[in-house]
Amino acid sequence: MEFYSKWICHPDFLGAECPDHYYKETKTKNRLEETDPRQNHHVYFAKKITARKGADYLVRVSADDYYKLYVNGVYVCQGPSPAYRQFYAYNEADLTPYLHEGENVIALHVYYQGLLNRVWNSADGREGAILDLFENGTYLCGTDESWLYHLAEEYEEGLVIGYKTQIMENLNFTKKIPGLPFLEGEGWLPAAVDPNHGHTFCDCVPTLEVYERRPTQVVEREDGYFFDFGQEIVGQLFLRAKGKRGETVEVVCSEEQVEGDTRCLDPMRTKCSYREICTLSGGEDTFDFYDYRGFRYANLYVERKSVIDLSSVCAIVRHHPFPREKGLYQGSDPKLAALWELCRNTIQYSTQELFLDCPTREKGQYLGDFTVTGLAHLYLTDDGEKYRKTLFDFARSSMICPGIMAVAPGAFMQEIADFSLQYPLQVWNYYKVTEDKGTVSRLLPTLRGLLFHFAKFENEQGLLVGVNDKWNIVDWPKNLRDGYDNELNVIIEEDCLHNVVNAHYLGALLALGKLEDALGEPRMYSSEEIQRRIQVFEDTFYVPERGLYADMPLSLYREEGREPHCALHSNVLPAFYGFSAEEAREPILRLIDEKGLSCGVQFSYFVLKACGELGDRELEYRLLTNESEHSWFNMLREGATTTFEAWGKEQKWNTSLCHPWATAPVIAITEDFSRDDWRTEGV
Repeated sequence: MEFYSKWICHPDFLGAECPDHYYKETKTKNRLEETDPRQNHHVYFAKKITARKGADYLVRVSADDYYKLYVNGVYVCQGPSPAYRQFYAYNEADLTPYLHEGENVIALHVYYQGLLNRVWNSADGREGAILDLFENGTYLCGTDESWLYHLAEEYEEGLVIGYKTQIMENLNFTKKIPGLPFLEGEGWLPAAVDPNHGHTFCDCVPTLEVYERRPTQVVEREDGYFFDFGQEIVGQLFLRAKGKRGETVEVVCSEEQVEGDTRCLDPMRTKCSYREICTLSGGEDTFDFYDYRGFRYANLYVERKSVIDLSSVCAIVRHHPFPREKGLYQGSDPKLAALWELCRNTIQYSTQELFLDCPTREKGQYLGDFTVTGLAHLYLTDDGEKYRKTLFDFARSSMICPGIMAVAPGAFMQEIADFSLQYPLQVWNYYKVTEDKGTVSRLLPTLRGLLFHFAKFENEQGLLVGVNDKWNIVDWPKNLRDGYDNELNVIIEEDCLHNVVNAHYLGALLALGKLEDALGEPRMYSSEEIQRRIQVFEDTFYVPERGLYADMPLSLYREEGREPHCALHSNVLPAFYGFSAEEAREPILRLIDEKGLSCGVQFSYFVLKACGELGDRELEYRLLTNESEHSWFNMLREGATTTFEAWGKEQKWNTSLCHPWATAPVIAITEDFSRDDWRTEGV
């Protein structure tokens, strides 16, 4: 898709060289220290247009890094979804309700972050916006030399937080230009046209839902106010204030409050500090923060409480369109209903332009998280397009490495073998739900390229050895690996042969084979070849006298004269992917029953579904509804309104309290417990 209009930008960005941020993680050290001196750059672009009565108006718009669109001072939409510049995204919106007959003002507030991270492809010297306006389906006008710009100087330098993913907004309203619809006051200059912006547009992405949420509790303190919004949300705090010129309001937001006090926990467990000091202009000032946060609580610290317009305080919530009327729990089990609602809230608020790892620290889209988050979202919303786009987000990362990246489509180069090998499973899950052969056919070269990449690490028997171009993590965090018998440094040794990466590899081969069969395509690996590899896996890791699979090759244990260690992970994956030995069925179920969820929350998906694969839904139900320290009910005991990054707040050193990779209950309930009579189904 091509725009009719031109990219416009601030003149300082004309002719900027675009550095190459796309490289193998192991080839070049991650350059997170790289920034652009123009970071935290906010600029307004605006133009007057004339609208006709009775006409319909559609806008097509994109920006680098991000925009917010206003018409006559009224917010319309924001975007685009982060993307590689070769596959850029854009939005479409109906402007008809916002325009009146005669003269109108269209304005864009464009943000260039200038940091190298998981969120945008920024720190690349490219800033600007592009917009087409259509009248009754015909191109009318768009961004060009006639647009004007004005710097938004009120965004003063703030603390960089998260994994260099966000810059705090210390608003200085004494520097703010006159309010919307802009084009008022002095200082407006002609925008520059950038003929070499170089983006190729591929994806038209739905605009976010944006709406207000009022606090459920307001507490007056000696030093200001405390607000509770009732649950974790994603968005910005909004308020109005009026005080003396130079007077300040300190704004603090957090996922938690200090126990026994009406203060926000700052910094949060994620090590993010949502603390901003805003300077008043002397008139009425509107605190309309630009970037989003994950939070539930807020404090306003002021010298004079009268400066705050309490009636204005709210949260501006934002997320990908989420049909609340869909995805309702249909059963009568109160425990499953509680888990469903917890996970449903998490999916709703953490699904933004991308499927977020979390809305606080990383704010990026992770491949392994998508195994759970994407399928849960698909079951809740029937939004196959969102899932499909994400499959292509990761497929496009094959331009960096055929084995695809762990984070996409950001500029942070991270690679995790366990995650890459889950990609064929993700495509298979998509096909099972949608039966969309066209998409699978388009992804087939990526799938085969991925497995061809990993085949480079095969030994003569077909096992992966020393997959050292990507992390091998088994599970995350490290303390939830059930004692897996290998410390697994970030990049493993060249001769390292272990269970989990090979189990995922076999699972990937099996998923590819099923997809090839569904398309009527010849198999990359024949059924006989896959079965031969399964037998090699058995010979290497299976402990017959225990009926379990070891973490490391049995030959290694014999050489070292010690008993094989059989972690939960080493046994769940063969069962989940359906290639565990028949005689291992009962031992694996006993192991799961004994170990419970002694794993990370993302891996719980594999544990739950392994029980189903082995035919023990009673055990799966007990795991779902258990109330130990490793359970979703432990999260609820600790006050969760969205799922945590770990089973409890103290089980990880920097726990996020909104982490959708923990939403496996949606999948398990949908597939195995959607009917109240599940215990008698098939009997």
